[in-house]
Amino acid sequence: MKVFITRLIPEEGIRIMKEAGIEFTQWTERRDVPQQELIEICKNYDALISVGQDNINKKFLNACSHLKTIAQMAVGFDNIDIPEATRLRIPIGNTPGVLSNATADVAFLLMLMVSRKAIFMHKKIIRGEWGFYEPADNLGVELYGKTLGIFGLGKIGYEMAKRCTHTFDMQIIYYNRGNNVMAERELRAKKVSMDVLLAQSDVLSVHTSLTPETKGSFNLDVFRKMKKNSIFINTARGGIHNELDLLKALREKMIWGAGLDVTNPEPMSADNPLLEMPNVAVLPHIGSATLETRNAMAALASLNIVAASRGERLPHAVNPEVYDLPD
Repeated sequence: MKVFITRLIPEEGIRIMKEAGIEFTQWTERRDVPQQELIEICKNYDALISVGQDNINKKFLNACSHLKTIAQMAVGFDNIDIPEATRLRIPIGNTPGVLSNATADVAFLLMLMVSRKAIFMHKKIIRGEWGFYEPADNLGVELYGKTLGIFGLGKIGYEMAKRCTHTFDMQIIYYNRGNNVMAERELRAKKVSMDVLLAQSDVLSVHTSLTPETKGSFNLDVFRKMKKNSIFINTARGGIHNELDLLKALREKMIWGAGLDVTNPEPMSADNPLLEMPNVAVLPHIGSATLETRNAMAALASLNIVAASRGERLPHAVNPEVYDLPD
């Protein structure tokens, strides 16, 4: 099997493929592969490891319907047309379960950075403005005993809630399609309606997938319903919030602050006004950016490739129903 990889990936993934005797090529240029170029490249390969947000839509899938599998080196797969891949009998793999701690750490970090205006205060040092002490200037807010609201309480949301409960004795409420029994038992989390989530959360942290239902969920109407002293955190997907509406909500003091590891669009422009606001912290999508997590992600992606090369089911298939389609 010949595999094309759209980025340079960590060594653990490389090791697994080498040991399995799989031939592979990595894209080495520091630019995204344009879709048409990726199509032409993949015509000479049997499988693809997609790293990042490669546009795997109907056009790509129909042009590359010969691919034995596409392994996404991420847990999210909103860049892939899953129904079309299934129709074309292409198994799609992802890397679930290994990002939870690292991403929850970043959500927790953003919450702290926003609550104490950390990035803004750091910039004051760089600008030479660490001078006269004013006791009432640029004050942050404390988190002890506050209420954390989780929009999408899955594995990452659970880890975020656990950190907030254990560190700051925060109360946990959440909005989900179903109940998270473990969070209710272990963290005394309470499932609530969306309106209650917005009205009661001191910190509202987003941990859901980007779907047609969640796209643009956090818009001006929603921000208006949040507490004026609340902090909005998004480490999931930038498309879940409307960035212009978020900017307006912050400027008009509908909410107190925001912390983003994902932006809309992404990457964020260097002149985006959010970057200059004292009560905002923005990171460049580093939720999974630890040595341990990225190696684990590369390993899972490579194991999906190895399984496909042996004619086996992917261990982490997004569309397992592809294996049950009639001949």
